Amino acid sequence: MVRVTILKDQKGHFRGFEITGHAGYADKGEDIVCAAVSVLTINTVNSLEQLTEETFDLDADEKSGRISVHITHQPGEGATLLLSSYELGIQGIAEHYGTQYLSLETKEVETC
Repeated sequence: MVRVTILKDQKGHFRGFEITGHAGYADKGEDIVCAAVSVLTINTVNSLEQLTEETFDLDADEKSGRISVHITHQPGEGATLLLSSYELGIQGIAEHYGTQYLSLETKEVETC
């Protein structure tokens, strides 16, 4: 199962996201749930990097399916829009393919 955790601060501002696991929807190379989550995640990271001035910490391990993105300060409008879109996309995948392949939760994190 892919586990996606959306990170928000006490005021509800996006602070990043974390992903672990593999969906197990189909065999490796044919798993459309993993592919959808991967494309959405990589596009969001690339968009944050190229279309905003945000600074963030990125940590990834392709073998384990772990990716974490932590924005180092309160995000601006562009990052907020991108992360809202990411959350919406992940929700759509979970609703369409079921929670046995993808779980989504929101976690409150403290800010510096």
